[in-house]
Amino acid sequence: MTHINIASLEVGQVIGTTEFLLTRDSLVRYAGASGDFNSIHYRDDVAASVGLPGVLAHGMLTMGAAVQVAVDWVGDAGRIADYQVRFTKPVVVDPVDGAVLVVTGKIGAIDEENRLARIDLTAVFNETTVLGKAQAQVRI
Repeated sequence: MTHINIASLEVGQVIGTTEFLLTRDSLVRYAGASGDFNSIHYRDDVAASVGLPGVLAHGMLTMGAAVQVAVDWVGDAGRIADYQVRFTKPVVVDPVDGAVLVVTGKIGAIDEENRLARIDLTAVFNETTVLGKAQAQVRI
């Protein structure tokens, strides 16, 4: 487990940045693990028929990838006390190139008394932020 000195943290401090490559294979694997077999996540024709720009990554897959930055920083997924996001834009997964999701985490607030830090996560795909108000409360 990572040792973090809460007194040394500063609001605005970057805790990490990670790139996640999502491929069509990733979507199939996630569908199997989650049970979400909605065909907009693997069929171009179905996605187009409902007005989507292409096959979309599952929202929960995007959300799960984003929080990994905070998990890696704190060293234990059990230290995530709360996590919330708003889905603002889709992640379109190209059949050949996939989609690169870039996630950066920053300290948004520090509660020394309760030993909590709020991690503000920014998830960007194709130069567009795809999650709004993505915040994880982490026990330090």
